[in-house]
Amino acid sequence: MSRILVTGGAGRLGRSVVAGLSEAGHEVISADRDAVPDGTFPAGVEQETADLLVPGEAFRLLERTAPDAVIHLAAIAVPFSAPEDVIFSTNTRLAFSVLSAATDLGIGKIITASSPTVLGYGSPAGWLPESFPVDEATTPRPWNAYALSKLISEQTVQMFAAAQGDRIRYAAFRPCYVISPEEWAGAPTQQGHTVRERLADPALSAPALFNYVDARDVADFLDVLLRSMDSIPNGETFFVGAADALATEPLAALLPQFVPGSAGRAGGLTGTSPAFSIAKAKRLLGWEPQRTWRTELAQAEETLVGASTGSATPGSQETK
Repeated sequence: MSRILVTGGAGRLGRSVVAGLSEAGHEVISADRDAVPDGTFPAGVEQETADLLVPGEAFRLLERTAPDAVIHLAAIAVPFSAPEDVIFSTNTRLAFSVLSAATDLGIGKIITASSPTVLGYGSPAGWLPESFPVDEATTPRPWNAYALSKLISEQTVQMFAAAQGDRIRYAAFRPCYVISPEEWAGAPTQQGHTVRERLADPALSAPALFNYVDARDVADFLDVLLRSMDSIPNGETFFVGAADALATEPLAALLPQFVPGSAGRAGGLTGTSPAFSIAKAKRLLGWEPQRTWRTELAQAEETLVGASTGSATPGSQETK
C-alpha cells in the first residue's frame, strides 16, 4: 500500500481516481481548491484544500502530507474554456510547480496527466497521422494552448527523469475522452451531450476521433502503473483508452467522413477497433480496460429498470 496525493481530486476524473485507488488499498489524499461533500469519497480518504498556483504552495502541501507518490491531474481541463494565454499559463505552471516540488522533496513516484489532443487532431488547417491506429510514437502537432500545455507537461516529466536518473520514477499518461460512472446513466458528458446522443450522432464524437475511457479504468491503470514504475523505463508516456471506439459503425467507414484524406490510413479500423492504440500499456504494464460502452450502458439500463420496477408499487417487496 502506498500513500498517494492526487491533485485535482475533486474533478470529473479525479473523483474516480481517488475512489479507485482508495478501494485498491492505497492511502489517498485528494488535493483541490475546493473540497467535495462528505460521503463523496470512500472512508479514510483525506482532503486538502490548496491553490497550487500560489508560489510555494505545492511544496508546502507535499511536505506537510508526505506522500510516497503524486498523481497530478489539476488543470483547466477543456480546450477553449478560458482565454488561450490563461489555459497555457495555468496548466504549465501547475505541472511545473507540482512536479518540481515533488522532485525537490524526493517523492519516489511522480505521474502527470497529459491528453490525446497533443497529437493535433481537429486542426483547422487539417490533420493526418502517419498511420492508424495512433500510438505514443505518432508525431505530436498541438494547435491550441491546451494541447501545447499538455505536451509541455510530458516534456517536463522527461526533463526531470533525465536529471534524476532512476532516483525518482516519472510517467505521463494520456486519458482518452473520460466518461464518469454517472454519465452512463444519462448525466451530461464533458461536452454537454449524453453518451447515447454521442453514439446516435457520430458528428458529436468525431472531434475526439471516437475515443473514450471509463474513469474507473483510468484509476485501475494508475494503480497498475504505480506498482510497475520501478520495473519499466523511466519517463514513459501511455495512452489510456477503451478497447473499442465510441461508435456503432466501424471507424474505417466513419473517419473518412470527418477526417479528410484518412480513408486509406483508416482502412484497418474494422469491427470495433478504436483509433487509439493502448498496446503499449498492455505490453509494458499488463493493463487492459475492463469496461466498454456496450456493457456499461446495458448495466445502467438494467439498474434503471430495476429501480423503476422496485418502486412501482408502494410497499411492494421484490422476490429474489
